[in-house]
Amino acid sequence: MTGLDCWPVRGRRTGVLATIAAAGFACMVSSQVFAQDAPAAAQPPAQPPAQPAPAAAAVPASNPFMFSSDAAMLTFYIKADKAADFEKVMAKLHEALANSDKPERRQQAAGWKLYKAADPGPNNSVLYINFLSPTLKGGDYTISKILAEVFPQEVQQLFPMYRDAFAGLARAELSLIQDFSTPAPKSAPPAR
Repeated sequence: MTGLDCWPVRGRRTGVLATIAAAGFACMVSSQVFAQDAPAAAQPPAQPPAQPAPAAAAVPASNPFMFSSDAAMLTFYIKADKAADFEKVMAKLHEALANSDKPERRQQAAGWKLYKAADPGPNNSVLYINFLSPTLKGGDYTISKILAEVFPQEVQQLFPMYRDAFAGLARAELSLIQDFSTPAPKSAPPAR
């Protein structure tokens, strides 16, 4: 007996179909996550323009580090052997946000938390989840740009560490549907 032959035919069919569906979903998610090009999204910063750029009315779709929703998540898939380098860069990012003379950077920092997953991700990557709530709508969260504003010399060493650590990037703009920290509305008593 193989294990499957002791199940009724209907149960075997359902189990096999569920396994195929789960595998297909996992492949779809993995291909979407790893198809994204994190280093291209995190280009080394150019020298700041001589004149200020006008404020963006809409968030460009090409920059995965800009958001138009109230909250967002960025998931970084980091190569396991580069996790220490990545965490050094994140420590410098924290320092840059705290020491920036730009008020929007402090606004961004107020709603930005970075989490590390306890379990390994795809291909043994280390998952880091950036939870941004609230986001600074239209604000640019490009890490290399923030580092360059405060550490223009050091960014030349930090950027390769950051870029080379990436195995993938996923992003999600979030819409609040329920806030469980607030009192629940009273429901009407059942009709008799």
